[in-house]
Amino acid sequence: MKKIITIVFLVLLLSFLFYVFLPVLNFGFTGIAVIVLVILIVAMISSLGMTTNPKTKQLIIQRRPNKFLGIGILILLVYLILVPIITSATIFHTAQYQKMIGEVKVGEKIGNHFEPISIDKLRVVDQSLAYLLGEKIIGSQPALGSQIVLGEFSIQKVNNELYWVAPLLHSGFFKWINNREGTPGYVMVSATNERDVKLVQTINGQPTKIKYQPNAYFQSDIHRHVYLNGYATIGLTDFTFEIDETGKPYWVITTYDKKVGFSGDDATGILLVDAQSGSIKFYTIAEAPLWVDRIQPTDLIETQLNDWGEYINGYWNFSNINKLQITEGMSLVYGKDNKSYWYTGLTSVGNDESAVGFVLVDTRTKEATFYKQSGATEYAAQSSAEGKVQEKGYKASLPIPYNINNIPTYVMTLKDDGGLVKMYAMVAISDYTIVGVGNSMRETLTAFKSVYNMSGNKINPSSSDAKKQLRSIVTRIQSDVKNGNSFYYFMVKDYPNIFVGSSQVSSDIPITVVGDSIKISFDVDTEKIIDVSSFYNLNIKK
Repeated sequence: MKKIITIVFLVLLLSFLFYVFLPVLNFGFTGIAVIVLVILIVAMISSLGMTTNPKTKQLIIQRRPNKFLGIGILILLVYLILVPIITSATIFHTAQYQKMIGEVKVGEKIGNHFEPISIDKLRVVDQSLAYLLGEKIIGSQPALGSQIVLGEFSIQKVNNELYWVAPLLHSGFFKWINNREGTPGYVMVSATNERDVKLVQTINGQPTKIKYQPNAYFQSDIHRHVYLNGYATIGLTDFTFEIDETGKPYWVITTYDKKVGFSGDDATGILLVDAQSGSIKFYTIAEAPLWVDRIQPTDLIETQLNDWGEYINGYWNFSNINKLQITEGMSLVYGKDNKSYWYTGLTSVGNDESAVGFVLVDTRTKEATFYKQSGATEYAAQSSAEGKVQEKGYKASLPIPYNINNIPTYVMTLKDDGGLVKMYAMVAISDYTIVGVGNSMRETLTAFKSVYNMSGNKINPSSSDAKKQLRSIVTRIQSDVKNGNSFYYFMVKDYPNIFVGSSQVSSDIPITVVGDSIKISFDVDTEKIIDVSSFYNLNIKK
């Protein structure tokens, strides 16, 4: 009878451990072996028939250890310790780790990868600010705020507009018990306009519920739901909340396997899980819907890039010849092909200030391109921007690379201790001493261009090809004061755009009137309002 009770207990313990920890049932994953090892150790202890001596209070072992259980424990220890060393140790498999990222192509100029962009399309809301704005809109719904918490924000393009999106999650077990049909929707925060914040609770007039989520319990837990519905034999990671073009919420889960024994995690596809109905569909990387922005998880790409740079000359390279490492932080950016990429700088091992190049990795296919051009790391750019306003103590957000008038440029926000945006900054990637800051993006762009022009185009000699000169007659001019600075907006005959300049560009601008003949030069870009880099009033004798 005692043996039956022990067996029943071990079966229940095994079931409980499987249900809680969801081990992957495949070679190379150690979870199943660890659970079985725990069961065997418990069984071994139980088989010893231990009792306590009533006089000495010492443990007495009544039976010898079961040799079959001992053999099983030994086999599992070999599987968990020795086999990974043989099949996965870097020293034995250096070439495989170095090639995990695949072929790394060499690009010409990183600026060519990004098309010139209008300043109203620049990303000014980062993840932490998106969370603050999301919390604010949740706080405006008293009944809702006590029931839910905001999930992690992920950035994606929705109908060609950039948004941070986060699900509403249960705030605890009892909140889940009372609302097992799911939490009421999700939050969208525009990445380009901090005033554009939406709480989405209905789609096409129907309520939207996030039933399957990481803060749910039992079969409603998103990981357990997928695991128990036929996906227990593959690795699952990077549970990302995304919405399709109609606003329907999904969980995008990256599937992966081991390429080098017990290591070498590599994405193989995605599971698309309807957050409301729970329906699951597997897609290979090539078949994934186009609206899915990210398939390759950040941690996998960081590891593979570091291995590519670390072992570029093999394992035994203690002198660090040609060794490369990625800079701190990885950003999701969008190229002119409208695809999303993981962006990071590369530095030589031992040199953290100056990048020797930059890498863009397609977030879907993992295609990597290395741009060999020196420049500032993200950290150096942040320090440079913060140094411009050091008396204010603002902190810079993670820089995002853009093409500003054919100049590869880091754009970032400067925030106070409360996390609110107070100013903006632009730093030339090729030379972090060229910095522009301002209270608006327009001011920042004007300041950046001014500093850049004063540098004598030393960082981008070819950019003069993008400049244009124009002689015309002023048809309208008006001044505007922003944050204590005067800007003059004007239009000229036979040219559709609006121009803007200040007395810092030319002392002629404040005394120019309608009908004056002028000569200006400016950068050709996609802006409706164009900053002039030079201004001459031909009616004023000098």
